Amino acid sequence: MEHSEKKEISRREFMKYTIAALGGLIGLGYGIPAIGYVVAPALAKSQAQQWIQLGAVSKVELGTPTLFKVNISRQTGWIVNQEELSVYVLTENGRDFVAMSNVCTHLGCRIRWIADQGQYYCPCHNGVYDKQGNVVSGPPPRPLDKYQTKVENDQLFILEG
Repeated sequence: MEHSEKKEISRREFMKYTIAALGGLIGLGYGIPAIGYVVAPALAKSQAQQWIQLGAVSKVELGTPTLFKVNISRQTGWIVNQEELSVYVLTENGRDFVAMSNVCTHLGCRIRWIADQGQYYCPCHNGVYDKQGNVVSGPPPRPLDKYQTKVENDQLFILEG
């Protein structure tokens, strides 16, 4: 003897399940893009290297380090920071350029060029660098950081990143 009981669903239960399913679909429709918006920047790879324009080649005096300052935007995750990048540029012949960071390799203080002494000086802990950015004295552990340079249409660029 087989009993096949067919359970009928009431209209109230049908409406309850239908509304719950529609609510879930709407929630997914809003939720998935929102999760992607929040998570994607954190999963994104760091920005690729980019060429930054410093200025005209004619501003660089032969044999004298010239300070260039540019404002750049850096994005980390979904946070965008504006910062000023300062670079000393040196050329001895007007064709080959050396670009050096003005940040001391000891503790990150800003260095400055002292023309009378022909050296860079870090005021924080008396670090001294020569014209090419090599350590002369003090606590800096290594020479100044250097950037790759290029010249296009009489404009000087450095590779940052």
